[in-house]
Amino acid sequence: MTILRFLTAGESHGPGLTVILEGLPAGLPLSPADITGELARRRGGYGRGGRMKVETDTLEVMGGLRGGLTLGSPVSLIIRNAEWESWETAMGPWETPSGGRSAPVTRPRPGHADLAGAAKYDQRDIRNVLERASARETAARTAAGAVAKRLLAELGISIGGHVLGIGRATTNGALPHVSEDEFGRYFEEVEASPVRTGNKVAEKWMMAEIDAAVSCGDTLGGVFAVVAWGLPAGLGSYVHWDRRLDARLAAALMSIPGVKGVDIGDGFSLGGMRGSQAHDAILMPVSGGPGVCSGPYGTTRATNHCGGLEGGVSTGQPLLIRAVMKPIATLSKPLPSVNLATGNPEDAAVERHDTCAVPAAAVVGEAMVALELANAVLEAYGGDTLADLKERAHAARERMAAPWAGAVPSEAGARD
Repeated sequence: MTILRFLTAGESHGPGLTVILEGLPAGLPLSPADITGELARRRGGYGRGGRMKVETDTLEVMGGLRGGLTLGSPVSLIIRNAEWESWETAMGPWETPSGGRSAPVTRPRPGHADLAGAAKYDQRDIRNVLERASARETAARTAAGAVAKRLLAELGISIGGHVLGIGRATTNGALPHVSEDEFGRYFEEVEASPVRTGNKVAEKWMMAEIDAAVSCGDTLGGVFAVVAWGLPAGLGSYVHWDRRLDARLAAALMSIPGVKGVDIGDGFSLGGMRGSQAHDAILMPVSGGPGVCSGPYGTTRATNHCGGLEGGVSTGQPLLIRAVMKPIATLSKPLPSVNLATGNPEDAAVERHDTCAVPAAAVVGEAMVALELANAVLEAYGGDTLADLKERAHAARERMAAPWAGAVPSEAGARD
């Protein structure tokens, strides 16, 4: 069920990227820094290419905001391309008498959308495919996700993305179960890291892996995680396949260019466990005892193998999701390909590219998770204004926090 939806448009070297975000309640406060700060985070990261040095991601608001508050109408944003002037002839939308188009790209890159996209849309110039298939489009998603994160923050929900591995360098684990204060401190360390990890030993190893890939003209992928703290129980649903929150979150992350796999909680490692090890026992809290968080009806859990989701529904525990990103398809020393114009074997085309974009992908992952969680929140609580939404969300939390009211009376009580 989609209440909050967004659409993006634009090519990598076109005039700019556009995003329209529909379904936000009226009265949500926004500042330019809420969005430009997220765009700056996406541009950063060790291993990024030369384009990030020239792109400024200048933001323009075209609708849906007045005086720093959402109006309830669609929010429309534009991110201008700083290099448009030098690409206007090659990428202009209209036919010109003098032509001036750049030479067509006819050598598809293995691992990119080039070949399959050209075949699908019957394109004789692969640039008509690669410009839209480019990960540059995720800048627009990041802008939309920034707005979603601001909405979630109003409900006490925090989101952070961090890198677990780049190439062979790994932190050997996901974010440990921490308190909300520790969550904030951990992600302060992540923000200060060039590769977005809180593990200083792994950070040096990851940077060395990237340096080695640069030296031989190669690229690297890796694994990142997204964590959400403060989620209420009851988001999503088990009643239809397309309302299960785990499926929706996995699809959102899989839509990021280069992402080839997603798992939630302990994920694939659960397949090697027995049920007694894999599931999170439901407990009543004991003073000084273990507990990941307070769940519905005053319950708690000592573990979070499920990653905060059971049956497609949030449990109230921290949401833990991991995604794997393959190495970037464009190589400085390209792989063998075929020139589709001649049929002759040739090396693949080379476009400007990063060596590693996993730290940036973690930021985009935050945006996609935020958008899906914001949609789930609006689906669960509704409301045309932010005040309505917050009131309904608070009432739902209060109801779930109370002891279960459906207890069966004792045998003695039943006789009385």
